[in-house]
Amino acid sequence: MVLTPRPGIIKMAPYVPGASKLKGFDTVIKLSSNEGALGPSPKATAAFKATGNELHRYPDGNALELRKSIGDRHGLNPEKVICGAGSDEILALLARAYAGPGDEILFGEHAFVMYPIFALSVGATPIKAPETKYTVSVDALLSKVTEHTRIVYVANPNNPTGTMLTSDEMSRLRAGLREDILLVIDAAYAEYVIRDDYSPGIELVDASENVVMTRTFSKIYAMGGARLGWAYCPETVCEVINKIRPPFNVTSGAQAAGIAAVNDVEFMTRSRDHNTEWLPWLSNQLEGMGLNTVPSVGNFLLVLFPRSGPHTSDKAMDFITSRGIVPRRTSSAGIPEGIRITVGIEDEIRAITGAISDFMKKV
Repeated sequence: MVLTPRPGIIKMAPYVPGASKLKGFDTVIKLSSNEGALGPSPKATAAFKATGNELHRYPDGNALELRKSIGDRHGLNPEKVICGAGSDEILALLARAYAGPGDEILFGEHAFVMYPIFALSVGATPIKAPETKYTVSVDALLSKVTEHTRIVYVANPNNPTGTMLTSDEMSRLRAGLREDILLVIDAAYAEYVIRDDYSPGIELVDASENVVMTRTFSKIYAMGGARLGWAYCPETVCEVINKIRPPFNVTSGAQAAGIAAVNDVEFMTRSRDHNTEWLPWLSNQLEGMGLNTVPSVGNFLLVLFPRSGPHTSDKAMDFITSRGIVPRRTSSAGIPEGIRITVGIEDEIRAITGAISDFMKKV
């Protein structure tokens, strides 16, 4: 007899995070992980440090004060908020709670690469629906629904494309799903969106028993190192997830920093304004070099390089990293011609556009 894991786990390719280091460089310009350009709120940093003398104490297992702060900030009932070690943990717990062998988990073809990993980890089958112009298609998703569908993940805005579905489109998707299918709206980049026709999905959770919205502190709040996320759920879903989540899954430091960050509205607004200014600048610069970009509402931009010739994405990546700059390839999301660039601070954005400009001049 040989000890073996679940069949789905054997099929799984492990998640590869965005690179942080390059051989030959003591420091790099990291634009690979969509981390908030301005860093965390100084108030969040101070709150995190203040917990240092209490490391011997377990954190609040229910994150009561953090959930109340989130509820107050967004006008939500804190009893319907759950917190996790990043929204990744909550997304994984939802798969564990509502899908298993013989079930299907559905998402778009260029979706966040963790979705198929979540599916395979619980023995479910990952199903991809075709997208239109790098955008999730409601019709394509609904056409892929079968009697075995248990969860539909939709990142809105989507990573790595930066595209979004309008609130009307999301409502149409929800209306087209059976009541026994869980619609999970992964709204990690919601705070960056400035369009009037967008909603992170709160109203769909309030109107349904089978919709969950997840959020993160890793992006606009720039707290990826703290591992903190949250979800707004129907009470029945909260009860289920609270039964299976680890009892102390959110550290004291993360809770304290999260409370400070969510209350520092001025700093969050400054971070969003920075992105609103520099995202179109970055797109315009790259389009002026003859490259195509995918219209983004997040804090990153997907750049499309020719599939052949001297200016492919592989060659571009080699050139850019030779300058000590690290964006991210998107091959794992089914876009081999793409490179995703995080909107960093001004010097970082100018450095990568300069590098790409020099690359495009090469014959």
